[in-house]
Amino acid sequence: MKTLILAGGKGTRLWPLSRELMPKQFIKLFGERSLFQRTVERALLFSKPSEIFVVTNEAYRFRILDDLRELGIEIPGENILLEPLAKNTLPAILWATLKIEEDFGNSVVAVLPSDHVIEANDAYQEAFERAGELAKSHLVTFGIKPTRPHTGYGYIKPGEKIGELGYRVAEFKEKPDLETAKRYVESGYYWNSGMFAFSTSLFIEEVRKHAPDVWEAFEEGGDIEEVYNRIPEISIDYGVMERTDKAAVVPLNSYWNDLGSFDAIYEALEKDEDGNAVRVSGHGAEYINISSARNLVMTKRLTATIGVEDMIIVDTDDALLIAHRGEAQKVKEVYKLLKEKNDERAFVHRTAYRPWGSYTVLEEGERYKIKRLTVLPGKRLSVQMHYHRSEHWVVVRGTAKVLVGDKEILLRPGESTFIPAGVKHRLENPGKVVLEVIETQIGEYLGEDDIVRFEDDFGRG
Repeated sequence: MKTLILAGGKGTRLWPLSRELMPKQFIKLFGERSLFQRTVERALLFSKPSEIFVVTNEAYRFRILDDLRELGIEIPGENILLEPLAKNTLPAILWATLKIEEDFGNSVVAVLPSDHVIEANDAYQEAFERAGELAKSHLVTFGIKPTRPHTGYGYIKPGEKIGELGYRVAEFKEKPDLETAKRYVESGYYWNSGMFAFSTSLFIEEVRKHAPDVWEAFEEGGDIEEVYNRIPEISIDYGVMERTDKAAVVPLNSYWNDLGSFDAIYEALEKDEDGNAVRVSGHGAEYINISSARNLVMTKRLTATIGVEDMIIVDTDDALLIAHRGEAQKVKEVYKLLKEKNDERAFVHRTAYRPWGSYTVLEEGERYKIKRLTVLPGKRLSVQMHYHRSEHWVVVRGTAKVLVGDKEILLRPGESTFIPAGVKHRLENPGKVVLEVIETQIGEYLGEDDIVRFEDDFGRG
């Protein structure tokens, strides 16, 4: 079985925890593994690393490479497909399916979103083995037995049984209201998990039949940007699964949560005796509960609640979200407002990850910004220049190799250098330990887009 991992989502419903440049699939919400890393580990149950494909975008490429490196797993570079535009799931899945068939011939493919929490127990493996057999003649989706009526999931009505493998899909249902959800649960419907399995040849045939505009865009050829410019934005559910007569559902009897909202995160986390789900991280982070119950609290500092019930409290370095549980779906409206204003807090945390390491904004004001740069051993930033700001670097830890104009110097802890606006420069860590530098920017414009790159190890323009 080959595996396709979808990893291009922006996670906007989990703002401010998730940001456009650091979405939920790359956040370590549960333990030492990100959701993407956990998905890769599940993929390895049925696929070799060379049989795993990832569809994402340029902004997430290095997060994926870093996560894979941390796992000690190497996926061929050509197996990481970078979408030029977000066009929903059908174009992404078709592009990867065509690549898999080109590389391996007709194959059974499992499609896994990278941002779900799933218990990969014996029941999980058994369901995928059954789906692998059924996928030779059907487009298979996985159905989760509901634990309660839920208005945030789509539903699947099972039809005629197909041997001991699964059921034909009688009907797909959109997200219902509460009364309808109760009726679905009582009638034996499944939650639609968003995971699939199919043979490449059958899937391609069904796309040709039911989504000809998507198929024709690929068939006309050209580079992938030209192809995507011709494609409508369309999901696999609407484009194929709801139209085909070859849809089947395999029940998946293990824990599953799509983490589609903070309400879903509350459900997934362990609760204390008062029903509070608490996640603290960072030095000095602590939660004090006085007469508070059934809250989700995610914080990086000392946080206390008194007489608070059924609330969502998410505190990050630069933003605080407070909402009633049950209202979590409206978080995306906050993200939308920030994006309309081009507010960088919609896109990035105070700590932003780069292929060379990371930076954290420590303080900023009118005409100045102070950052902590962390450069990994053997890594270096691009040769770059800024039109509108000068920079002052002070080494805190490690050894820095610095290029300023045509002069190259080594700086040790406590030593510093100044880079005037308009001068080419580069910061490099030639050592074996992490390099930490305090950067002070001064200028009339301090945006991240005031960078002109002349040379870059990571192929960034």
